[in-house]
Amino acid sequence: MARPEVNKIEETLTFKDRLQALRNLPAFFKLVWQTNPLMLMISLVLRIVRSAMPVTLLYIGKLIIDGVIQLRHTQGGDIHHLWKLVAAEFALAIFTDALSRAITLIESLLGDRFGNYTSVKIMNHAATLDLDQFEDSVFYDKLERARQQTTGRTILLGQIMSQLQDVITMAFLATGLMAFNPWLIVLLLFAIIPAFIGESYFNDRSYLLTRGQTPERRELDYIRYLGASDQTAKEIKTFDLSDFIIDRFKQLSDSFYKDSKKLAIQRSVWGTFFAMLGSIGYYTAYVFIIISTVEGKVTIGALAFLAGSFRQLRSLLEGILTRFSTVSQGAIYLRDFFEFFDIEPKIVQSANPLPFPKTIQQGFVFEDVGFKYHNSERWANRHLNFTLFPGEKLALVGENGAGKTTLVKLLSRLYDPTEGRILLDGIDLRKYDLFDLRLNIGVIFQDYLRYQMTLAQNIAVGNIKQIANRELIERSAKQSLAESLIPKLPNGYDQQLGKRFADGVDLSGGEWQKVALARAYMRDAQLLILDEPTSALDARAEYQVFQRFAELTKEKSAILISHRFSTVRMADRILVLEKGELKEIGNHEELLAKGGIYAELFELQAMGYK
Repeated sequence: MARPEVNKIEETLTFKDRLQALRNLPAFFKLVWQTNPLMLMISLVLRIVRSAMPVTLLYIGKLIIDGVIQLRHTQGGDIHHLWKLVAAEFALAIFTDALSRAITLIESLLGDRFGNYTSVKIMNHAATLDLDQFEDSVFYDKLERARQQTTGRTILLGQIMSQLQDVITMAFLATGLMAFNPWLIVLLLFAIIPAFIGESYFNDRSYLLTRGQTPERRELDYIRYLGASDQTAKEIKTFDLSDFIIDRFKQLSDSFYKDSKKLAIQRSVWGTFFAMLGSIGYYTAYVFIIISTVEGKVTIGALAFLAGSFRQLRSLLEGILTRFSTVSQGAIYLRDFFEFFDIEPKIVQSANPLPFPKTIQQGFVFEDVGFKYHNSERWANRHLNFTLFPGEKLALVGENGAGKTTLVKLLSRLYDPTEGRILLDGIDLRKYDLFDLRLNIGVIFQDYLRYQMTLAQNIAVGNIKQIANRELIERSAKQSLAESLIPKLPNGYDQQLGKRFADGVDLSGGEWQKVALARAYMRDAQLLILDEPTSALDARAEYQVFQRFAELTKEKSAILISHRFSTVRMADRILVLEKGELKEIGNHEELLAKGGIYAELFELQAMGYK
């Protein structure tokens, strides 16, 4: 778990990169619009109204100050008009606060809806991708960054809307300043631009640091899970791994802290310097306005209006430029988000898919099938040539890593062959309707999931469309022997399993496997595959499960993977794999007589019982 250099992916982000990143914003707002168009429109209208409030309040303040001075110097002023101005300012202040709260409420709700909407989109897209893509670390980094964007992009939405509001507000304020003296705008830009450049530079550094740390942060999250999880507690205590895990966590987290600390210190020092430049610019303009007031060129009220306008313009412009850096950085992060959706599956539906045969006639034929995992030079399977006949029970035998599980994944089209082809009734498997094919092939893998759900839900995942079919669920439980668990579960089929949630009941390994096996019986599949799902059962229980399995799969094809030869010998034929290649095939007696790999493995296991 060595940590690579952090920033080898990218060296710098140029201003051109930032502008190009803004091209992601139309697609981003299309997503926001799809989330809730009404909320987005309401937010835009409220923002536009809110943008006119600062200049309106400043101008009314100017009128109030000038009115007060006039009343001080003359006795004929209109005091009632002055109170009307004060009342108007009071009403606008309340209205402005109400607008701000309404905007915050609407955009908070829209942000939550957007986060949920994009999370669903990620899950939907992930469901279309291939299994071997999930086994690629580069893909996982993209997936992790896409997940992070679901919450981070809700912040981006508020930043862009604030940017729009501030630009409109600046247009109002700048109009007043330019009427007085256009050079104040030039002075304002001179005071702000250095701070903008500095903020952009440090935002770039922060982005590159975060992006480069993605693999290590995934490792950090994994270590955090290992160190505090009910799933890992037993082994952590048994092997006394806590110190090892804690030390690794400290090593990674301290490394992240040092990188972040260095960047934060640099950002703080330069930020102080640039803030000082901004203050110099502001007070230069302030002095100029005071001199003009003393010389009688403008009124006291105008002094307050111009000083306030310049101060707010400086703050707004500084915020806009800084936020531009943040928004453009967010737009760059959007690239990570949209890159995930650019990933296309290689296993796709045929243009004119064929329905799965109602009854398999010729069986599955492997013609010189080979498969290599992504970024791997080693063949997981190679030169596979055999036929799985209709109604045949075929057992797969071989040492760990021999390619047994890969073979059944090819058969169920979780993978497509790298070379060769698989035929079903003489037609390439890729020409069949993908969803129909998987519905007719039931697979229970050895690394099945233990869902923290009810017993009924745990069984129903085998055919989730039948989740409301309690009769089918109970029949599947009976067929897998999971029905025997009911007496120990207080709530029967509605009992929460696992310890993650309140009132959950955990099961033993063998009991969980009975639940997993029930999933195979939830669908009326023509081919059933059991990939070592009974490894936690004792020999007698496994024998009973497979006997029942054989009875329930009469006239159906089946593939069994097991290391117990007492079970394997029940199959019609046995296929022996070594290093991904087919070495022997035949029934138990034929393979023993041959004296090859199968006979050797059988004798080795038999010696353990002597």
